[in-house]
Amino acid sequence: MRTSNYDKYPATRLDAEVWQGWEAIRAEWLRRKKEGRFILVVECYQGVYHHEIEPELQKLAPACWIPTQSLFKSPAEIEAMTYPYVTDDRLFGFRSHFSYADFLDKERVAEARKQIESASGLCIIYGHGAAVVSPEADLIIYIDMARWEIQLRSRRHEINGLGVENAAEGASYQYKRGYFVDWIVCDNLKKQLLPRADYWLDTHTPHQPKMITGDTLRKGLHQTAHSPFRVVPFFDPAPWGGQWMKEVCGLDKETPNFGWCFDCVPEENSLYFNLRGTRFEMPANNLVFYETRALLGAPVESRFGQDFPIRFDFLDTMGGGNLSLQVHPTTQYIRDTFGIYYTQDESYYLLDAEPGATVFLGLKTGVIPEEMIGALNQAQKTGGPFDAERYVNRWPARKHDHFLIPNGTVHCSGAGAMVLEISATPSIFTFKLYDWGRLGLDGVPRPINIGHGSHVIQWERQTDWVRKHLVHQVEPIAEGDGWREERTGLHENEFIETRRHWFSKPVTHHTEGGVNVLNLIEGDEAIIESPTGAFEPFVVHYAETFIIPAAVGTYTIRPYGASEGKTCGTIKAYIRFRQ
Repeated sequence: MRTSNYDKYPATRLDAEVWQGWEAIRAEWLRRKKEGRFILVVECYQGVYHHEIEPELQKLAPACWIPTQSLFKSPAEIEAMTYPYVTDDRLFGFRSHFSYADFLDKERVAEARKQIESASGLCIIYGHGAAVVSPEADLIIYIDMARWEIQLRSRRHEINGLGVENAAEGASYQYKRGYFVDWIVCDNLKKQLLPRADYWLDTHTPHQPKMITGDTLRKGLHQTAHSPFRVVPFFDPAPWGGQWMKEVCGLDKETPNFGWCFDCVPEENSLYFNLRGTRFEMPANNLVFYETRALLGAPVESRFGQDFPIRFDFLDTMGGGNLSLQVHPTTQYIRDTFGIYYTQDESYYLLDAEPGATVFLGLKTGVIPEEMIGALNQAQKTGGPFDAERYVNRWPARKHDHFLIPNGTVHCSGAGAMVLEISATPSIFTFKLYDWGRLGLDGVPRPINIGHGSHVIQWERQTDWVRKHLVHQVEPIAEGDGWREERTGLHENEFIETRRHWFSKPVTHHTEGGVNVLNLIEGDEAIIESPTGAFEPFVVHYAETFIIPAAVGTYTIRPYGASEGKTCGTIKAYIRFRQ
C-alpha cells in the first residue's frame, strides 16, 4: 500500500462573494427588496430540510406567506397517480413523465395566485414547485440538494418524497421514487431556472447555509466546462467491501470496510466551488444541464441529450468477499420494462489485485439454461448454496487486466480485487442472481432478481467466446518519444471506447469533440496542461478520476512531482462514434 495523496475534496476555484449563515443571507435578500409588492420565490429540490428552512424564511416577516406544500394534491392522490411508475418492486419502477402541474391542485393554485396578485409588501412563495405557482417573481432563489446527501437523509428516515409521507420507508424504496419520479420532476424545473435564478443556496450542512449569486453559479459552471475537473467522490461500505481504499484514499480506519467509491457519476456526485476558501456544494448534474454542449460535445449531446453517459466507480474486494453474481439488462429489455433508453454495459479494470484474485465472467461451455435457472431458484428458495463454478467461468485477475462486460453477460468480481468499473451510466439496473447467502448491511437479504435475469442472459457467451472477446483484449495503437497507447476495449456491442497510455514524458491527447474521462492508474502524480494556456494546469493523483470536457480540445498529460522521470499510466474512456 502507498501513502494516500488522493484528494477527496476537489473544487473549481472562483474569486466571488459567498454569503454564509441565515442572517447574512436574509440581509442580502432584504437589500434587494423594493417598496410595494415584492415577490420572493424560493424553489427547492427534493430532500431539503423544510423544518430548518421555513422558520428562517418566516423571520423576514412576509405580508403574504404561501408554502407550496399546502397546494399539492393529497398524498393518497399522488400515491395513486405515481403507483404505475413506482410499483411494488423493492428496486425497480418505470420512468415517468410528470411535471409539477401533475402534483399541484389546480383550484388551490388558482386561489394562491389571487392571493399573490392582491398582496402588498413582501410575498414569499416557498417549496417544491414555487416557481410554477408564481411564474412572476422579483427574486428567484434555488435551494439545491445532491443525490448522495438525499440518500443519506433517506437512510436516516428524515425526508419525504414530493407530496407523499414516505420517510419511514426503506431507503431503496425512497431512492426508487426519486429515480423514477421525483428527481425527473425537480430536474425539469431546475433546467428552466439555471439560466435565470438570482441566487443559489447550499444547505447540505444543517444550519450552515451558503449562498452565491446566480451569475457566480453560471460563471463557475462555464469555467468548469472549459477545463479539466473532478467531481466530489463519495465512499460507502458494502456487504462484500474491502480494505484497499482505506489506505489509498485516506478513509476512516474505524469503518469496517468500504466497498464502493463513486468518483465519476455526475447524476449522483456533487461539484464543489472554492470561493475564497469557502467550499460551496451542488449536484454535479447542474454542469451537465447548463453546459451540455461544452461538456459533452455535440455528437455526444446528439445521442444522449443531457445525460452524462460514462461512469467510473471503484469496487473494493481486497480483504473482502465476492460481489453478487449478476447480469445487466439488454437495451430492448430496459426500454420495454423500465422506460430507460440505454443500458448498463460495463467493464472491470483491475487497479490492483491480491494473489489468487479472480473475476467470474461468462458461462461454462455446455451450460443448459433451464438447469442453471433451476439451481438459482432452488438456492433462493431454500437458502442453500449455488455452485457458481459449475456454471460460470472464473478467470485469474491480475493488476491492469481489463475484463469487458457487455449487457446480458453473467459476471461478478471475486474477492481480492480492486476494480475500476468503467461503464454506461444507468445505475440501479443490476439483476442479482445469487448473493452467496449474505445479508445486506441493514440485516435484510438483498433483492435477488432471477426472473428479470433469466430474460436477459445471453446464453451463447460461453468459455471460448468469452476468452476470445472479453478477457484482456489489448491492442497496440501508437507510440512516440516516452509514451505508448493501447486499446483495451470495450466490446464492439458497447458504445464506450477505452485507451490506456503509458508515459514517462508528455503525451498529447485530443477530445475529438467528445467528453473524455480518465483515471491515473499508475504513478503518484500527473499534470494536465493546455498547449495554448487555455486553462490552468491541473494536477491529479494516483487513482483519481478526472473529466476533460469536449470544449478543451487538445491537452497534454505528463508525470509530475514525485513521478517525474518515472512511468505513469492513464486509462481513458470516451464515446465511440466510429471504429
